[in-house]
Amino acid sequence: MTEETPGFDEQPDVPSGATPEDAEPKTAPSSAEDGAAPAGDTAAAQSAAQIAGLTAQLDQVRTALNERTADVQRLQAEYQNYRRRVERDRIAVKELAIANLLTELLPVLDDIGRAREHGELVGGFKSVAESLETVAAKMGLQQFGKEGEPFDPMIHEALMHSYAPDVTETTCVAILQPGYRFGERTIRPARVAVAEPQPGAQPAKGDETDAGTAAADDKESGGPDEG
Repeated sequence: MTEETPGFDEQPDVPSGATPEDAEPKTAPSSAEDGAAPAGDTAAAQSAAQIAGLTAQLDQVRTALNERTADVQRLQAEYQNYRRRVERDRIAVKELAIANLLTELLPVLDDIGRAREHGELVGGFKSVAESLETVAAKMGLQQFGKEGEPFDPMIHEALMHSYAPDVTETTCVAILQPGYRFGERTIRPARVAVAEPQPGAQPAKGDETDAGTAAADDKESGGPDEG
């Protein structure tokens, strides 16, 4: 029987010249590498998730920005329309007020016109009347209506009617009261006397002259039937 020496553990055989550390068993490095690979995949997955989240937030911000931009553009367009409408209404109210004022002055202008026709527009009255007419003209008042112009029911009001052989269409032969306009607005139509062509009237004087000349030429040539 072989006796075992107490107090000593069995040691693996160590080659000569080797250190004690070489005798310790080595752990396979595969376990560390296996643990490192899953950690890298997890970090990449987290980064991708963060990028996806940031992209979604960016899309939401862009959508909200586009909506707010559209709202601002719509409000700006509504404001511009409101300004134009207010300006148009302001001009219309101003023109209506001036037209009403000028309408009230028309009887005074009619009196001035009658006084001028009768030679009564003299002295200080003449100066005041001319100043009033100048102010009315500066405000945009325009007088219209002349004898001999064609009758237009849009701007003329016929108070007298007659026939005349020397007219070829309905014509204003007398201006009983001048008309006035303010811009495109007719404040008062011209009140006139009109004349229409005479029913069954003879040809105009120029036509009679032409007919007489033709007859004289036929007579000098011996008539149309003479050879």
